[in-house]
Amino acid sequence: MPLHVPPAPAPALRSVLMALGSPTAVREARTPSLRTAQDEATPELPLPLHVLDRITPEGVSATRLAGWRFLIRCGDRAVAAAETRLTPDGWAFSHFFEGPYIASTERALRQAESTTQPYQARLLSVPGLYMLTLWLHGDTDTDGTTGHPAATDLLVPLAPAPPGIAAHRAHRVAELLPVLTLRVTPSAPPPLLGSPA
Repeated sequence: MPLHVPPAPAPALRSVLMALGSPTAVREARTPSLRTAQDEATPELPLPLHVLDRITPEGVSATRLAGWRFLIRCGDRAVAAAETRLTPDGWAFSHFFEGPYIASTERALRQAESTTQPYQARLLSVPGLYMLTLWLHGDTDTDGTTGHPAATDLLVPLAPAPPGIAAHRAHRVAELLPVLTLRVTPSAPPPLLGSPA
């Protein structure tokens, strides 16, 4: 299979397993399908979640690792996801959630398995567009925590995608980043020293 899923840090996985084993964490989660699941819930398909903080006018992206996301499977389907984040004490469980990105992630991963070129699966969030993509990174030997989207990497927008961007269609980074550059609202520059805020 050409699709590589990097292993999550062991403490991140342990924190999700502990949360799944905690009746309080599951009961208080805003995930009705997880609370009412009859089958055992198991975390799988850990994906490093990167955030695209900015895109320069030249189309160069600045990304950072924000956490690891696990799909939570009950029976034959994923019903929720769990997210972990890095704290000063190491990897910790953050929250459970559900919604359209769960099925969309599964669909994008199935589509990616049919590619002939090997890729490493990651998630890339574009907060400025409320957009999440499956990032297919060409360097399969990394641990998934570092690196930036290369021009030849693929981005697959997950549904729901922003208006005008087709969900579940693979785009080369070199083609999609210029489009995103035009659509992301630039942040306001900081006020000059001594000027009113």
